[in-house]
Amino acid sequence: MARISNEQAGNLVRESGEAALHHTRRYSIVSRGERREYRISVAMPVQEPPPSGFPVIYLLDANAVFATMVEAVRVQSRRPEKTGVVPAIVVGIGYRTEEPFAPERYYDFTLPVPIEELPAKPDGTPWPEQGGADAFLTFIEEDLKPQIAQSYPVDSGRQTIFGHSLGGLFVLHTLFTRPEAFQTYIAGSPSIHWNRRCILEEERQFPEKLEQIHSPGQRNVDVLIAVGELEGRHPSGMNGNAMEMAQRLASLANRGVRAEFKQFEDEGHVSVLPVLISRALRFALRP
Repeated sequence: MARISNEQAGNLVRESGEAALHHTRRYSIVSRGERREYRISVAMPVQEPPPSGFPVIYLLDANAVFATMVEAVRVQSRRPEKTGVVPAIVVGIGYRTEEPFAPERYYDFTLPVPIEELPAKPDGTPWPEQGGADAFLTFIEEDLKPQIAQSYPVDSGRQTIFGHSLGGLFVLHTLFTRPEAFQTYIAGSPSIHWNRRCILEEERQFPEKLEQIHSPGQRNVDVLIAVGELEGRHPSGMNGNAMEMAQRLASLANRGVRAEFKQFEDEGHVSVLPVLISRALRFALRP
């Protein structure tokens, strides 16, 4: 341990550079389709990659939860045989802001629906622009994923997408329209009520999508839908909507869908995030 002078003892001494998560890098990328800019954060395990590469988690709302996810993976993956979590790359998709949630997420995570179908905003002002989910999914699939695969040792057969709230809605949209895009889908507190008519129509067409991309009896996708117990008070019926959707997806087990539902005791819409992340890791990163 380095020795310090008597004058330094007991005082905070600022080191050069900014504090950062270990083994992480930050990038900027502009989507080719709509020229929208994203801040991408990538955390790489310290371990040597397996021959197939590391599993990868694509994380929405990275401004809010990237550090929580990265530290959870780092701590829990030290002893996979004990924790049930193997090392993984975390790719956080965020925005150029220091706020935890950016208004751009309303466009990226939602479907194009008439304005009258949206819930009323509590303060009476208009919602930010909506309806860019398909363009955002194209960005992830055609711009971001190839860049990550080129730069990091990724196991393309173990890819997860994690989203919460409107991000959970986007995860379900991705599952129903592009089930081949990921192998694991984590939808936390999904805002099904936000685009209810559209997302339920996509769900109705989902079994046909599965038949188009996989052979009968083949394992297709794993889906975890989770909420906080206290969210049951929300007038949108969030918990009931989520539980019922998880039950319908579980009925597709013979078509290769493994679906689970979890309600976390005494957690609300925001406080649920850390426990959801911990559960998601065991769900997605089994040895």
